[in-house]
Amino acid sequence: MKLGDLVFFYHSNYKPPHIAGVAKICKEGYPDFTAQDPESKYFDEKATPENPRWMMVDIEPVIALKKTISLQEMRDNPALEGMKLLMKGSRLSVQPVTKDHFNIICEMGGIDKISIE
Repeated sequence: MKLGDLVFFYHSNYKPPHIAGVAKICKEGYPDFTAQDPESKYFDEKATPENPRWMMVDIEPVIALKKTISLQEMRDNPALEGMKLLMKGSRLSVQPVTKDHFNIICEMGGIDKISIE
């Protein structure tokens, strides 16, 4: 992910999982310091300064969807066929989204298409 890239804000730990809005990358990837903090619930004993194993980015909100879009709603929309998030066995972390899929989800969420460079 690069500075200025648009991303979906996805609540994966919510029932049901859903997209709630659009955000923008405001700081490119850097080591996730929580993975190296023994007091953190995200501590990874294999993570070191030389081999951080986990990376993070900073995001800032762009716009909230007027209507959240559940994972099931995305699966039920044939126009989203081929979207990596919806492929069998796929785990959400960081996945590319095509411009067409991005705009379809924005439309489903009740917002106008956003300019993607």
